[in-house]
Amino acid sequence: MLESNKESLKLEAMKRIVGLIAKGKNASELFPAVVKNVASKNIELKKLVYVYLVRYAEEQQDLALLSISTFQRALKDPNQLIRASALRVLSSIRVPIIVPIMMLAIKEAATDLSPYVRKTAAHAIQKLYSLDPEQKEHLIEVIDKLLKDKSTLVAGSVVMAFEEVCPDRIDLIHKNYRKLCNLLVDVEEWGQVVIITMLTRYARTQFLSPWREVGCLGQNSEKAFYDSDVEKEKADSKPYMMDPDHRLLLRNTKPLLQSRNTAVVMAVAQLYWHLAPKQEVSIVTKSLVRLLRSHRCLLLITYSQQGMFEPFLKSFYVRSTDATHIKTLKLEILTNLATEANISTILREFQTYVKSQDKQFAATTIQAIGRCATNISEITDTCLNGLVLLLSNRDETVVAECVVVIKKLLQTQPSQHSDIIKHMAKLLDNITVPMARASILWLIGEYCERVPKIAPDVLRKVAKSFTSEEDIVKLQTLNLAAKLYLTNSKQTKLLTQYILNLGKYDQNYDIRDRTRFLRQLIVPNEKSGALSKYAKRILLASKPAPVLESAFKDRDRFQLGTLSHTLNAKASGYLELSDWPTVAPDQSVRNVEVMEPVKEWAPSLGKPKATKSDDKFYSDSGEEEEQEEEASESGSSGSSSSSSEEESSSGSGGRTSCRLCCLLSPVFVPPKSHELLHRMSGKGLAVSYHFPRQPCAYSHRMVSVQLTLTNGRDQPLEDICVGEAGPPGIAIHRFATIERLQPEASITVSMGIDFNDSTQAANFQLCTKTDQFSVSIQPAVGELLMPVTMTEQDFLKEQGQLTGMNESSVTITIAPDSMSSQPVGRKVVSVANMGVVPSSQNSIHRFAAKTVSSGSLVLSSVVLQEASTAKLVVNTEKTVLGSVLLRELKTALSQG
Repeated sequence: MLESNKESLKLEAMKRIVGLIAKGKNASELFPAVVKNVASKNIELKKLVYVYLVRYAEEQQDLALLSISTFQRALKDPNQLIRASALRVLSSIRVPIIVPIMMLAIKEAATDLSPYVRKTAAHAIQKLYSLDPEQKEHLIEVIDKLLKDKSTLVAGSVVMAFEEVCPDRIDLIHKNYRKLCNLLVDVEEWGQVVIITMLTRYARTQFLSPWREVGCLGQNSEKAFYDSDVEKEKADSKPYMMDPDHRLLLRNTKPLLQSRNTAVVMAVAQLYWHLAPKQEVSIVTKSLVRLLRSHRCLLLITYSQQGMFEPFLKSFYVRSTDATHIKTLKLEILTNLATEANISTILREFQTYVKSQDKQFAATTIQAIGRCATNISEITDTCLNGLVLLLSNRDETVVAECVVVIKKLLQTQPSQHSDIIKHMAKLLDNITVPMARASILWLIGEYCERVPKIAPDVLRKVAKSFTSEEDIVKLQTLNLAAKLYLTNSKQTKLLTQYILNLGKYDQNYDIRDRTRFLRQLIVPNEKSGALSKYAKRILLASKPAPVLESAFKDRDRFQLGTLSHTLNAKASGYLELSDWPTVAPDQSVRNVEVMEPVKEWAPSLGKPKATKSDDKFYSDSGEEEEQEEEASESGSSGSSSSSSEEESSSGSGGRTSCRLCCLLSPVFVPPKSHELLHRMSGKGLAVSYHFPRQPCAYSHRMVSVQLTLTNGRDQPLEDICVGEAGPPGIAIHRFATIERLQPEASITVSMGIDFNDSTQAANFQLCTKTDQFSVSIQPAVGELLMPVTMTEQDFLKEQGQLTGMNESSVTITIAPDSMSSQPVGRKVVSVANMGVVPSSQNSIHRFAAKTVSSGSLVLSSVVLQEASTAKLVVNTEKTVLGSVLLRELKTALSQG
């Protein structure tokens, strides 16, 4: 089929091959036959061929090299998917000889008009660096250029390349810091994780510690000898003021705690853990509780900050449906959260878990009880008695774990618990678990003087079974024999010699060595050294009680959520989290120079003059570059990177100058108003809003919104204004405060909202003198547009360059009476604020607009066909907005 002359057969063959790959089958043998089709003119076939080549190019490098000229030609293909695929295949050929070709391809792709191709270039940087680290300096230049990219599609990938190639070059981040913070909410999820992790490291080097207020003065006071020194310290210390850029990072990452992606939430949590003031860290608590089923990082946080999670104690109770690893995780957390106030509740919960059918979980619960008993001395006796009762349990695993934990607890106060030691000695005959038997023998040997009648008998029993015991039990038997020989040699001398003789010929060399050592130590002879006289002090020395600690103690030296943190050991590639600087670094390094804007469209568009703003974090190198970016991105799939350089350098003579002639007045203004606040919810204040489809007086990037406020009370309303607004990325120009609104009176005010070309709702507080009401305005996609006019030739030219991923289409059925131009045009402009483009064909209707926020071109066409059908097409580089607009137009035009 691949050798066939028919494109349809080749396409079917490639679909089957890709299907095999998706199922995990090895299709590498077909590489020679597949690579021949890389030059096919069929776009769909070519896409599938590149999918295959990306998968197998690294394995079949020699064959891939034969087609390298084809891949280089594909880098100039008009379709952005082909350009990106060619670069991906090229970077997958891991042969040093083509490094110069890869380097050139990456540099060209980094200036490509398509953000998708630029994203692929960022991915290729990492591959080239791993192949030839000597290219580092050249790659840093490309990374620097891509970091200035304004596309959210590119941001995450280039930051990943930065982390791989030059994580120490934080000077590259300075000018892009604010832009990255503001773009963060719109970046794809895995890009968010990478950016947040990088910004965490950046912030630790650029901002002062927000924790310095807490305890800092007190520490200095301890060192001061005279009162005058303390006063001097107080005078010298300045009150902590958080850097606005530090606050910007915390503010813009907070909404991501609601992300559906666990990794994003965890990344924000670790950022707050390492960067936020102590009193603000609790913000992440609810989100972390939601992630309980998938993250062990909670253990470190609960270990260090118990108070944060105490209100959510019941959320950590184990359920019968939980997986074993989740049960263990919850047990650890409950143990960390145990305090004198809640320990009785937690112990009651543990009593239930001990009876679980999952014996491994029951054993883990016993370990948790032991830790609680060690940490809270008031309950040690209670826990010991409870564990002794469990020694009668039928399950050997539970009993064995009880023995091990009791042994550790008895070391804290052995003089009070001789009865427990005697009870455990009686269990030795029934317990077979080696660790439990060894623990009993150790206890009896350690406290043999407290049980002088029982200890020799225990030694007699284990001497009989010595040869069949496990090594750990044999070692403790030898220790017990040596200790009894020193304290009660009259009863145990012969028994000890018998055991030492057995150990002398044991198969395990550790046991043989231990036997020889003990014999020379406890049985003096002519060859004995000076140590023998210190035998009692060596073997019967008092030993410190063990401390039962969490396995997650002292892991805070690693960044939360990293592989090193999980392993508790520094992993390869781990980047240290630096200490806070003692002196505040220069803030001005993050300031972005705003150049005087060059208004290319101003004479014909009548666009309001943009004003400089200190809050404009998105700008990188001035308004001129922003216009060039807007001009280039609109043709992302239309032309290669070389043409973009020619167009951007041609000033007003490029294709952007012929794109739009002038702005239009709205063809149609919907009369419908939307309810913003019902008078019942607003305690008498009713608010509605509508979109007048007029240019906003406050900013050319904002959508104009008119609000009508009505006072339904019998008393005046005072000081009506807009309070806090969000989310990040949406800017709101508030209306002036309404000082007084009389009963039954109404007033209409205007406000501007920069929706950032998104249908995401703008949330804000509507405040009166006595109340606050949370409201939100969610725009229809058509209200994010402003109509433009253009000729039919310009429309077709622009449409031809907005294909591939920038084009959405659907075939619809429309009513027969709507098959003329007037009904179609009326329905389109009622849905979207678009201008009508003259058409030389009666069956084709064209409409054009630009997005209010970014000025991106949006084109729509309706092609009437036979049988009351029509093809609806939307072209725009704003692919998400285009999909939503297509859906809205389809609903308006479809029959019924």
